[in-house]
Amino acid sequence: MNNENSLSLSKITKNILNQNGIKLNKNLGQNYLIDKNKRDQIINFGNIHKEDVILEIGTGIGTLTIELAKKAKKVIAIEQDENICRILAKRLKDEKIDNVDLLNEDALDVEFPKFNKIISNLPYQISSPITFKFLDYDFDLAILMYQKEFADRMNGEVGTKNYSRLSAMLYFKCDVKKLTDVSSESFIPKPKIDSSVVKLTPKKNKISIEDFEIYSKFTKALFQHRNKKIRNALIDSRHIITNLDKKEMKKHMNNIEDEKLNEYLTQRVVTLKPEDILFLSKKLNSIFNG
Repeated sequence: MNNENSLSLSKITKNILNQNGIKLNKNLGQNYLIDKNKRDQIINFGNIHKEDVILEIGTGIGTLTIELAKKAKKVIAIEQDENICRILAKRLKDEKIDNVDLLNEDALDVEFPKFNKIISNLPYQISSPITFKFLDYDFDLAILMYQKEFADRMNGEVGTKNYSRLSAMLYFKCDVKKLTDVSSESFIPKPKIDSSVVKLTPKKNKISIEDFEIYSKFTKALFQHRNKKIRNALIDSRHIITNLDKKEMKKHMNNIEDEKLNEYLTQRVVTLKPEDILFLSKKLNSIFNG
């Protein structure tokens, strides 16, 4: 690890892995960034100041961690792999970096300490659950790397193939902005598809927790049948939103007199805006579970 400044990020990464006998498992999301320009670009997107406390999930050997620590007040670094964690701890000690709290934990299970920004090359297999976990916390912004297909679905427009439960769920929680794509060539081992860097900015005027819980259930039920009409989608996924059986649910629907509500029930799921789903879910929840 000597003379790292004169080596490419790719060479540094390969040297560290070889010296420690580490073989990366891409099935566990262990795809390490080896493109220095992209790494620096990701860090710059974070607009880091000396008072910032950065949360990083899936640190690997510290490709982002070490550079983040040089700019921020503190980095809370979470890495599940014990061997990788040990390597990073040694690197931090060798480089005399003392403002990193390194946690050998599963990020989905641990309570996050206080932070104000998130910057991570996320393990792709936990992209969805970790993103929703982030949104339970208060923070200024997040700069996150995802598989490109996942990133496209995060910001899918109504009526398109990328419009999904994910985009509908994120709509009321945060603004999503794609910043740049990252070629699969920028990683070892090389993943099958490209990645994208996304900026999440929490929305200040969120809907209530109670309304969002109802909205979440109906969104899940609807997008299991995204190309069906609302009425049929809800009947087929009724177990998610109500204890009514099929016959009872149809009876409740047939008794609806609200013209606007009946009109919605004839539309296809993929054509509904998030605001429409929220209206629908609140109205129907009171009918099915009132």
